Amino acid sequence: SPLYYDLDKYNIRPEYKGQLEELIALLKRHPEIKLEVASHTDCRASHAYNMRLSRNRTMSVIKYLTSRGIPRKQLVAKWYGETRLVNECRDGVKCTEAQHQLNRRTEFRILGCEKK
Repeated sequence: SPLYYDLDKYNIRPEYKGQLEELIALLKRHPEIKLEVASHTDCRASHAYNMRLSRNRTMSVIKYLTSRGIPRKQLVAKWYGETRLVNECRDGVKCTEAQHQLNRRTEFRILGCEKK
């Protein structure tokens, strides 16, 4: 499941540490896995700003994973800013904070396994 962020932030919330530790255990058990770490923002702020913010979110997660012993080559960094919203909350649309929250996320996807 995704990690969510506070508005305009890229620090990992404490409630996601357990989920990340489970992911780390999986990656250590299966070093052949290639994992995509992809981050997103809500539509507020400029496209350029949101691209930087989503990159910071991705790199924050990658830094955490590598600090816990996951090799950087096992991770693929992606960031999409506000280009992949999960709901209708784009520029000019009135949305609740809860709706915007769904877009401020990092998602994980297994891209495949490298042959030994």
